[in-house]
Amino acid sequence: MIRINRVELPSDLADQLHSRAGGLRESQADCPAARAAWKSAGAVRVRLAGHLNAMATGIRRCMYCGDGLGTDIDHFEPLAEAPLRAFDWPNHLLACSHCNSHQKRELFPRDEDGRPMLVDPSAEDPYGHLELVLSTGTYEALTVRGDATIKVFGLNRSDLERGRAAAFIRTEGDVPPGGGRPAVSTASPRRTLPCTDAVPRPRRWR
Repeated sequence: MIRINRVELPSDLADQLHSRAGGLRESQADCPAARAAWKSAGAVRVRLAGHLNAMATGIRRCMYCGDGLGTDIDHFEPLAEAPLRAFDWPNHLLACSHCNSHQKRELFPRDEDGRPMLVDPSAEDPYGHLELVLSTGTYEALTVRGDATIKVFGLNRSDLERGRAAAFIRTEGDVPPGGGRPAVSTASPRRTLPCTDAVPRPRRWR
């Protein structure tokens, strides 16, 4: 999971979202009504998906795990929790079917004061909550919120861990001679990067 920069929507699309959100507020829509309204807004969803695709860090990559193909528009705060946010642009993220349907579903843990526990990568940098152990491809939590995020999105699924570790091994060969870093064979097993899904260039070493 890495920071996502949210784009500003075209005015006509923003107006459509505002109008539809107003309709939900007017009727005090519950979850089933909000789902029905969202499902009926096919043209709006297609356009939103296009803007989310453009925001993603790779070609249609899931904004949670960074690996799976982003096929779903996820409501970060689920409609079961906040039906009136169905058409709220800051509440929309691109997710793969696994993160959205098999992992997160309607889960949205809060702390004792009611504040969301999950990290929204479009609203804050996951840097302070998650750290990636490069040699194993495993995320470690730096905070309680980081721990909740790892668990709810299943960020340490075995296939994701293997993919991250393999990506690190492949890109190790890109370090230029004299870069002051050891080869993979002598690398520390605990080399880490904060909250990244692919080894970036330039690399951030600790």
